Amino acid sequence: MNVKRIVAKTSREAMRQLREVLGPDAVILSNRAVDGGVEVLALAAEDIASMAPPVVEEPAPVSIKRVPMPAREAEPEPEVTIKRRLIERVAVPSEDSAQLAKSVVGELRGEIKAMQTRLESQLADLAWRDLPGRDPSGAGVMRDMLAAGFSATLARDLLEALPKGDAEQAQAWMRNTLMKRLNVMQNETDMLDAGGVFALMGPTGAGKTTTTAKLAARFVVRHGADKLALLTTDSYRIGGHEQLRIYGKILGVTVHAVRDAADLRLALSELRNKHTVLIDTVGMSQRDHAVAEQVEMLCQAGKPIKRLLLLNATSHGDTLNEVVQAYQTRGLDGCILSKVDEAASLGPALDCAIRHELNVHYLATGQRVPEDLHLANRQYLIHRAFKTRTLSSPWKLDDSELAFALSGMQTPNRESAVALG
Repeated sequence: MNVKRIVAKTSREAMRQLREVLGPDAVILSNRAVDGGVEVLALAAEDIASMAPPVVEEPAPVSIKRVPMPAREAEPEPEVTIKRRLIERVAVPSEDSAQLAKSVVGELRGEIKAMQTRLESQLADLAWRDLPGRDPSGAGVMRDMLAAGFSATLARDLLEALPKGDAEQAQAWMRNTLMKRLNVMQNETDMLDAGGVFALMGPTGAGKTTTTAKLAARFVVRHGADKLALLTTDSYRIGGHEQLRIYGKILGVTVHAVRDAADLRLALSELRNKHTVLIDTVGMSQRDHAVAEQVEMLCQAGKPIKRLLLLNATSHGDTLNEVVQAYQTRGLDGCILSKVDEAASLGPALDCAIRHELNVHYLATGQRVPEDLHLANRQYLIHRAFKTRTLSSPWKLDDSELAFALSGMQTPNRESAVALG
């Protein structure tokens, strides 16, 4: 019997080494935290099977005939001798014994596998407790960020620089660091006064047309309707052009439709005397290859165009990440968070803006034009992101469930951490 001792930095690494050395059916005998990681003692499944006792059939009943004693008297045989003779007469095990032994060994293997699963679960729980460097405050930061919808990537990034302290200090540091890393437009005066050409981009249903109308109303209030022009490339969606034309008629602003890069260059040349031009682009899925063509059309317009990406705050974090990756091939000048009033959590949208270093210009909170458009405020956004969810939410995780979700993460290196922000 060969007991194998494995020491690794994390439980995941220990389990990987264990499978390589002893195979997937290895049995964990013990595990404990040691200096520098986790120690695991394990035994190969073959050694466990060899320890199983041999299976022998029950002895067949033996009938004993009473033999008359000879005439001459003799001393009775000891009782031990009689039992030994009876055992010697037991029948030899039949051929079915081997099959029965295999069955017993199979059941034993199943029980050992179940034990191994339970031990792996305990190791996963140990890894969760050890995840933030044996610092309960780090565990609280990770738990709250994931519960708010932030990505594990950003949470790990912050944990690497988390200073030592109690839970309250860790929470305050985490929120302050997120606010520092979140870029927002401080005021809109520079943007409204500088003017130029702005293109609102994004997937279908993100609210580009309504947001374009809201921005148009702000420009009209500042510089007048004669200084603004509206363009639309939405020739696919039924009524898309008409919707923007109605907004333009209300504001007293002309609306032009363009189909390709040549039309766009011609329209911008004719509107060169306008202070500001807003372009409402056609909505496309982030997985549509035509997104790259749309970006190239804007880049070949013969005039600098500032591209603002609409991020739907109700979308999943992975979806938002794909949207940014698809639309930022030639760079982005900022983003606008739409449907903020409908989002249960702002964590995914803010996480995407922070990781991709996007400057958040506005928040769109409804359908009213122009009232439902507000400047982005760091303090409000971070506070809203960590606003307590209702206990009835089906997506809310308990601490024990978070332990399973995070059991595979590596422990951050506190010694090499560099302060963020």
